Amino acid sequence: MPTATNADDSDPADGIQIDLISGERMENMATMEKIRMILDGVHDGNIVILEEGLTPDEESRLIETTMAEINPEDFNGIEIETYPKSDSKDSSLLGRIMGGDGSEAKLTVIGPANRIETLHKDETLISALVSRS
Repeated sequence: MPTATNADDSDPADGIQIDLISGERMENMATMEKIRMILDGVHDGNIVILEEGLTPDEESRLIETTMAEINPEDFNGIEIETYPKSDSKDSSLLGRIMGGDGSEAKLTVIGPANRIETLHKDETLISALVSRS
């Protein structure tokens, strides 16, 4: 998992790391490789955003794997929210990420359940309030 670097070299514990993962990076990965990459990031307390999301089968396997790894002392699970493909032909960056270019792309946000206090989704917004602890 790539790590973010702080321009001011401050302690990474002072903020929340967000991993933005391109569809290109994930396109040749097997399902379990994708799931492991996602869960490794979430176990580290990161928020993971997938440009193209997961298939329904991959999402189901992610949930199954997460349930098997839940440990009240270390890992409380995940919060996951996905925007389905949009039918609009929006060519903006957000529109392309949301799937408006005619592709099957969809935006998926995944984070640690114990750090995401609120995860809201409506037709145009995914909003998360993330704690540092």
